Amino acid sequence: MLTLPNLLTLSRIVTVPVLVWLLWWPEWRLGYLVAFGVYSLMGVTDYFDGYLARAQGAVSKLGVFLDPIADKIMVAAVILVLTAKGVLTGPYVDELHVIAGLIILLREIAVSGLREFLGGIQVSVPVSKLAKWKTTFQIICLGALILGQGMPWWTLTLGGFTFNLPHTVGLTTLWAAAGLTLITGWDYLRVGLKHMD
Repeated sequence: MLTLPNLLTLSRIVTVPVLVWLLWWPEWRLGYLVAFGVYSLMGVTDYFDGYLARAQGAVSKLGVFLDPIADKIMVAAVILVLTAKGVLTGPYVDELHVIAGLIILLREIAVSGLREFLGGIQVSVPVSKLAKWKTTFQIICLGALILGQGMPWWTLTLGGFTFNLPHTVGLTTLWAAAGLTLITGWDYLRVGLKHMD
């Protein structure tokens, strides 16, 4: 149970309250820079827990159970806090960027329920390459949004518009993640519907 991969996964879950605390004050630039470091470290442990488990032949039922939960807890916590603190706003659509975050959260809940249903009838749904791209965009977008708050001076002027570069990258990849979320969510649902009478 207490293998290194499982400990790395558990460390991500335990670190979520620290990350939330750091993100709670949007005007605290240093807090957001530290939060970016913590978030990046959590992303690194996400990669290494799976890699080490496979390399050491230490894949466990606990690890298989906890790894996706740790990811979802981290993503949901960051999206909710950034939304509550008004970070998910930007040019053109202002607060409607929250809809992209909502799409991601709703898909995670729906797919978790679907996986639970399919697990009950012993049908496994492998993670597709597109779903891995969705996860990559998710990790990048949230990290960029955090970094943008920590570095408000990192701006560019293009075509008469001045914008914070990391924040804009974050919002753009957030919508990309939301789009891939809809596509991969539909793929999972289509597989699930085949097993529903």
